[in-house]
Amino acid sequence: MYEMKTVRDFMRCQLVTLDPETCVLDGIGNLLKHNISGAPVVDSSGVLLGVFSEKCSMSSLTSVLEIGFESGMSVPRVKSFMTRDLVTLSPEIDVFDAIDHLLKKCISGAPVINAEGEYQGVFSEKTAMQALIAAVYDQLPGTSVAHYMDLDRNRLVSEEDLLLDVAHRFQKTPYRRFPVLRGNRLVGQISRRDVLQAEQCMALDVQARFRSAGDSPEKRAAIISRRVGDYMDRDALTTCKGADLLSVAQMFLNSPYRRLPILEHGKLVGLVSRRDVLQAAAGLLRPSATRCTPETLYLSPVRKSVPDSLR
Repeated sequence: MYEMKTVRDFMRCQLVTLDPETCVLDGIGNLLKHNISGAPVVDSSGVLLGVFSEKCSMSSLTSVLEIGFESGMSVPRVKSFMTRDLVTLSPEIDVFDAIDHLLKKCISGAPVINAEGEYQGVFSEKTAMQALIAAVYDQLPGTSVAHYMDLDRNRLVSEEDLLLDVAHRFQKTPYRRFPVLRGNRLVGQISRRDVLQAEQCMALDVQARFRSAGDSPEKRAAIISRRVGDYMDRDALTTCKGADLLSVAQMFLNSPYRRLPILEHGKLVGLVSRRDVLQAAAGLLRPSATRCTPETLYLSPVRKSVPDSLR
């Protein structure tokens, strides 16, 4: 038997926050600089106003790219900025070992490929939540990743897809990564972060071009005057210090959110992410029986730098 943890046991108190009047490009720069997928937006007294996420960032940047595209600027294709060096998993690996690999490699998900190198699906933090909850409610022993991976083929993209096309797909789906296939072979992966970095580079080019070319004040204002407060998610879920680990896991499982602000009397006091929940729960809920399972397949860690083609 185990003692159920509460949010106060694993919440984060050292946070990166944003002001609603912050320029969108500066807000995105903060997300990329601190390697985070979102940040709470607060007023001067610490009251939570919303959350500015990667998805919010893409909503603000994609329209800028459309302005640039309409003015004749070229838009990169997936093959020029996708990540090629991937952490991958075998469908036979035990689900708790797979969770350990996500935590160890500091990634939120990984493609699953079989022994022949063929793409099978994606195992992510969200599918990992399903395994953890099953371990509590159904007392299920460890099972393979194949039982929990995401099989949706609609998340797949081509090397020839344009940045704008992929950005639009990310805006319409809850996914954080799209596997890139050639036939049925995995050749790369596009994450929201990859798209965000590529969009930021192009948006800065668009901004510089409009400034130097003396375009209309309306076009310049459409880029320069954008503020974090205009794009933040004002309806983001929140929780409190006393919420138990299982209830928070359920909130993550039933929503698209990757982080929950923690409030006391309306003021932000901390943050809890899917990763925090996985770290707190993985060891606690791991079945005690010894397992004999294949080791994971993995290549080198995911690159964090911007591809040369976008510098």
